[in-house]
Amino acid sequence: MVVSRSTDGVTWQAPVSVDPTAESSDKNWIVCDSWPASPHYGNCYVEWDDPLAFDEILMSTSTDGGLSWGVATPTADTAEGIGGQPLVEPSGTVVVPIESTETNAMIAFRSTDGGVSWSASGTIATIQTHTEAGGLRSGPLPSAAADAAGNVWVVWEDCRFRGTSCVDNDLVYSTSSDGVTWSAVNRIPIDDTSSSVDHFIPGIGIDPATSGANAHIALHYYYYSNDSCPQSTCNLYVGYISSANGGATWNDPTALAGPMLLNWLPTSQNGLMVGDYIATAFTNGVPHGVFAVARTASGTTFNEAIYTAQGLSASPSARQLSSASDEPRHKLSDKIEKEIPEKGVKPPSRRSAR
Repeated sequence: MVVSRSTDGVTWQAPVSVDPTAESSDKNWIVCDSWPASPHYGNCYVEWDDPLAFDEILMSTSTDGGLSWGVATPTADTAEGIGGQPLVEPSGTVVVPIESTETNAMIAFRSTDGGVSWSASGTIATIQTHTEAGGLRSGPLPSAAADAAGNVWVVWEDCRFRGTSCVDNDLVYSTSSDGVTWSAVNRIPIDDTSSSVDHFIPGIGIDPATSGANAHIALHYYYYSNDSCPQSTCNLYVGYISSANGGATWNDPTALAGPMLLNWLPTSQNGLMVGDYIATAFTNGVPHGVFAVARTASGTTFNEAIYTAQGLSASPSARQLSSASDEPRHKLSDKIEKEIPEKGVKPPSRRSAR
């Protein structure tokens, strides 16, 4: 894993290795502390997992803006996970939500000393998910963002608000002001819980000038119009939804791209792949998504590129959607629920060596 720096986004410095001893650095994500009042202002933090060590979670810290990097450091409980996204709060505390590969749960850990040490992991919520149709590579990797007050949002795909058969996913979220205590899981009301629409691969962004009940939340995501489609007929879309009041209500969703056929996508070792991550970023109050769109292949040559959409907004629309009355209807078995550890308690790994 290497890091390159740029002062203008156009020209880039030579890459610097984060951990020259690492043989494999999977699903890395980087953030820098941009809060002027933070005691660790200017620090940068990068997270990754080591697939050769059962997905052990590792962190490295740079105190010089990415020119050099400290030793790879595990969490206090040597947790294992995948898809972490570090975030920095105004206090300088770093919160890292991540999917656990040891338990069926979304977890988080943090550092309060500028990345010198990292806490044990704690549970955000169990994960209850449906596997997407058509052999698509997907899964409940988190997407995370923080508002101007440091409130952290974590979004993932989950079927807990659907029937007991768990045949399709909503996008759900949990929030925290400190990375330790997390809210109950809430559903984003893109579609009714009775619909056959399947939602997955979310990318959340929050306007950094807003917070709390006035936070502007924007979310890009992929979806199928039919959750049980065969690979030959699945229609894949990119959608967008936003909230202007911290998630209390949501604007009408918008389709941005699609339909895409699955045979337009390349095959990975884990299935057809449109990308594990998408993202949303705000500039001057305007949300911009970054997402992959495939078109008809030219013979054996794929026709796929990274796109964004223009003209999007997180301002309130005339029609507002709410999930305030939604109740979880799908529950993990008691056996699995009992295997979810309490905060800071690490169970033995159930994964076999690779």
